[in-house]
Amino acid sequence: MQHKTLPFNKTGYFSSLICDYLAESETLQPFYNRFPNLDNFKLQIEEKSKSFSLESRQTLVSVLKGQYKNLETSKLVLSQIELLQAENTFTVTTGHQLNLFTGPLYFLYKIVSAINLAKTLKKEHPESNFVPIYWMATEDHDFDEINYFNFKGKKVQWNRESTGPVGELSTEGLQAVFDVFSEELGSTTHAETIKELFKKAYLDHGNLADATRFLANALFKEYGLVILDANNARLKRDFIPFMKEELFNQVSFQAVSKTNDALTEAFQDYKIQVNPREINLFYIENQLRERIVFEDEVYKVLNTNIHWNEAELLQELNENPQRFSPNVIMRPLYQEVILPNLCYIGGGGELAYWFQLKGYFNAVDVPFSMLLLRNSVLIQTENQLKKLNNLDISTQDLFLKQSTFINKKVREISNIDIDFSAQKKHLKEQFLALYDLAEQTDKSFLGAIKAQEVKQLKGLDHLEKRLLKAQKRKLSDEVLRMTDLQNALFPNKSLQERNTNFSQFYLEYGEKLVPSLIANLNPLSGAFSILTL
Repeated sequence: MQHKTLPFNKTGYFSSLICDYLAESETLQPFYNRFPNLDNFKLQIEEKSKSFSLESRQTLVSVLKGQYKNLETSKLVLSQIELLQAENTFTVTTGHQLNLFTGPLYFLYKIVSAINLAKTLKKEHPESNFVPIYWMATEDHDFDEINYFNFKGKKVQWNRESTGPVGELSTEGLQAVFDVFSEELGSTTHAETIKELFKKAYLDHGNLADATRFLANALFKEYGLVILDANNARLKRDFIPFMKEELFNQVSFQAVSKTNDALTEAFQDYKIQVNPREINLFYIENQLRERIVFEDEVYKVLNTNIHWNEAELLQELNENPQRFSPNVIMRPLYQEVILPNLCYIGGGGELAYWFQLKGYFNAVDVPFSMLLLRNSVLIQTENQLKKLNNLDISTQDLFLKQSTFINKKVREISNIDIDFSAQKKHLKEQFLALYDLAEQTDKSFLGAIKAQEVKQLKGLDHLEKRLLKAQKRKLSDEVLRMTDLQNALFPNKSLQERNTNFSQFYLEYGEKLVPSLIANLNPLSGAFSILTL
């Protein structure tokens, strides 16, 4: 096995905002609490210890025990759940949608990051305990985002109608998906293991939440991962004070709007990830998940006949907190209220919207989680590595956009020099002399000289492109081999981890896939990993 790394800012796939964060830019520091290095976790532990009650711990443990009651898991997971009752136990959390059969590969990388961070923190702070949490996004209702996965360039899709929270969605109809997927898998030993995993997860469980819990547990139970479904009445009862503030005082709208203004002023190219609404709560009941709005002095659930006055809404909140569902603005707060959490691990887009929330957390007096960019990985085979070496393709070359990649490699392997930089430099020097001559004689000629300079530089550009194109034709075999290799490693010209399902690699590597990730990925490395398995 070979493990290389590339700084995130050298990959070309991460925003300037995330690169600024990793560089600990002073401009970004007001928008987060503490940067996730080992020294800062001690302060985060002290802050969280003061804000998380023993009662909240007892509720959390009781709910988790109920959710694991019918699930066969490891002794380590059960002991982790018990540890959460202790005041010196903390969590590190990652969250993800209930994508069919985990969706893209980065589902695994998020969870591995959480598991390995918990282990690292235990070594650094042996007096405390650290539990990795996978927060299942059971309350999401965007089914089209989660109803498929990609396997060997083909889309395996679950076609059905869906309303309401996806966690409650029946797994009916997945037998047909399994039949199609089975044909693609073949009949090797590893293929049979994948089939069994799919069957036990989706055909033996009645809803998507239970199926996803089973699958994540099967993959990660030996590493102590604890899986939480926060769509729970007892957990939401602890969140009632914050939902009450949201409904009647619109705290998040005011705080996040102010932060958004500050972010866009500080970062001119920053694109707001999420815009707050005046009320950032949904109402869920009987396969319904719709926004709560305040209109005409009445609280309403959009697209329904459900409505309340203020007293009625407060009564409904107190009696049925499970019917109130935080949206993307409030979900992070809900997480930090019900968990003894130190750090949230997410992708670049997730961290970008967390930066919008620091002012909101301050306003409601809840400690703001540390934010860690999850591990990112490119997996390549030994055969692919051999081809890369034979073609003299470096790791950094591989991450170039394909047109740039081809042009660079053609110039390198060509037996003629197709770089006209020297000629362009010489031409510009000649025109400097002409500008000087016009300045001394007749300045009205400056425009004509400039036009002639632009024309001749464009001519050189055009000639360079034509020669490069001709050389590409001449070297077409080498170009094809290089682009085929890059396309295999970057499906759809995007990162492998955002496209490919884990089953494609499990088919090749079997049970050593997850242990290899656990053994090689360092969540605090600050670099993109390239693994040769």
